[in-house]
Amino acid sequence: MPNADTAVRIVRYGVSGVLSALTHFTVGLGASVLVGMPPVPASTIGFAASVAVSYLLQRAWVFRSGAAHTVTGPRFLTVTAAAFGLNTAILWAGTSLFGAPYPLVQAVAILLIPGLNYILNSRWTFI
Repeated sequence: MPNADTAVRIVRYGVSGVLSALTHFTVGLGASVLVGMPPVPASTIGFAASVAVSYLLQRAWVFRSGAAHTVTGPRFLTVTAAAFGLNTAILWAGTSLFGAPYPLVQAVAILLIPGLNYILNSRWTFI
């Protein structure tokens, strides 16, 4: 069972994740629905927009890292790149192979990826 500090950090991570996910989903959905972009490029734009939101909240509020941006930035981008690859694979498989609608597949990806990101960011990125 996590201690109180860890529990607070997990709640903060959840809040920052929701804000990042909302950024990702709304920007991606807007690009898909309003601009008519295909699902994968639309999601890519949404994902890119969410990266800045996520990094700033996680570094300053969730993990309260005092490490230099030159350390945390590249590490965060490495974790983010892995998450991006996983997101893209899920989105491609869901929409192209299974024919599922973009919003549903993107929502599934957004629910799966954060746990892995938390582990990597708490144990490597922001230490």
